[in-house]
Amino acid sequence: MQDQIIGPVWDAVQCSMSVSDSAPFLAPITLLQTAKLVFGCGCLDGCAADLRLEGFKRCLILTPPIAGLANPLLDALRSGGSAALVIDSLAGEPTIESFEEIREQARGFQPDCVIGLGGGSALDVAKLVAALWDGDQDVREVFGIGLLKGRRTRLVCLPTTSGTGSEVSPNAILLDTAENLKKGVVSPHLVPDAAYIDPLLAVSMPPGVTAATGLDALTHCIEAYTNRFAHPVVDLYAIEGIRLAGAWLARAVRNGSDIQARERMALASVFGGLCLGPVNTAAVHALAYPLGGEFHVAHGVSNAVLLPHVMEYSLPGAEERYAAVAEALGIARRADAAATARLGVERVRQLCAECGIPMGLKRHGIREEAIPHMAEAAMKVTRLLKNNPRAVTREAAEAIYRAAYD
Repeated sequence: MQDQIIGPVWDAVQCSMSVSDSAPFLAPITLLQTAKLVFGCGCLDGCAADLRLEGFKRCLILTPPIAGLANPLLDALRSGGSAALVIDSLAGEPTIESFEEIREQARGFQPDCVIGLGGGSALDVAKLVAALWDGDQDVREVFGIGLLKGRRTRLVCLPTTSGTGSEVSPNAILLDTAENLKKGVVSPHLVPDAAYIDPLLAVSMPPGVTAATGLDALTHCIEAYTNRFAHPVVDLYAIEGIRLAGAWLARAVRNGSDIQARERMALASVFGGLCLGPVNTAAVHALAYPLGGEFHVAHGVSNAVLLPHVMEYSLPGAEERYAAVAEALGIARRADAAATARLGVERVRQLCAECGIPMGLKRHGIREEAIPHMAEAAMKVTRLLKNNPRAVTREAAEAIYRAAYD
C-alpha cells in the first residue's frame, strides 16, 4: 500500500517544489498531528481497550441520533469499568446554542475523556467540548486562530463519514445563527489525542452523504495544493488525496458496501484533514459558508457546487498547480499547463455529476437576489480568502456565485 501511495505522487511533489517557489528558501511550516492514529477495518474494537489501559474512567460520547451507533463502544467501556454517558442530540449543523447546551451537560458529567463518534459536526462539537467544558472561555471568544488557552481533557475522534478530516485537524466549525454564518476555531489544542479511522463505520452511509463528504475531502486537497501558502510537506498529502478521491469516490457512491472504495475514501479524508492545519482551504470554503449558514445547504454539497467555478476563476493564479491537480484526477498532460488545468475543471464537473450532486445554486433553494448579501458575508472569511491563488474581491465573489447559479 505504501508504494501505491508514495510512487504516483512524487513527481507532483517535485513539481510543487519548483512551480511557485520563486523565493530562495522554503517557508517554515509546522505540522501538529494526532499523536495516535489507528487506521483499518475493525479498529473501532480497540478504542475502549486502549482507553481502559490509559486509565480513563469517565467517558463522554458525542454522536448523532443514529440508532445504536454508539452501543458497541458504550458497552465495551462500561464492561471495562468506565462510567460512560452518550449525548446523541447532534443532528444537522451544530450551532453556538446547541454547543452550549451540550457543554452544560458535560459540566454535569465531568468527563476525563470526550469521544466524538460521527461525521464532521459531531467531531467538531466533541473537540470544542473537550477544550471548553472545564474552562472559563466562551466559545465566541475563540473564533479565529490560536485563541484557545488549552485543553486538559482527553480527546478521541472516530469518524463515520469520509470527508471532513476533522479527526486529524486543528479546526472546528459552528453556525452563528445571529449572523447566519459558519465560524471556525483553529487551535493546536483541537488536534485529537487519538483517532480511530475504521472504514467499516462508513458502510451504512447513504449515497448522498458519501458523495457530499467525499467531495469535501477532494476540495480540502485541491485548495491545499493550489494554495498561496502551499508547501511540499503538505503537497504529498494533498495530491494523493486528490488522486484517491478522483479514482474511488464515484465507486463508493454507487456501492456503499465496497470496502476497498470505503478504505480509499477514508484515506482521502485523512489526507485532506492533514492539509487543514498547516495550509488550510481557500475561496471555495469561504464562499460556501454563507450557503450553509443562511440556506442550510450541506457543507460538502456547497463545496461541490462552487468548486469548479472557483477553480475556473483561480486558474490564472496557479496554472501549473491546477495542471498537476488535473493529472492527479486522471487527465493526460496537454501541450500547455492552462489547457491541462481546464480539463481538470471539467473532470471535477464530471465527478460531481457521477456522484449525483445537483449543480446550480438555484436547485438548493437559493434566491438570486441573495447573491450580493452572500458575497458580503463571504468577504468576512478573510482567514481563508487570503489563501486563494487569485485574489477574490467582492465583485469577483458575486460573479462566481452568478456563474454557479444555473
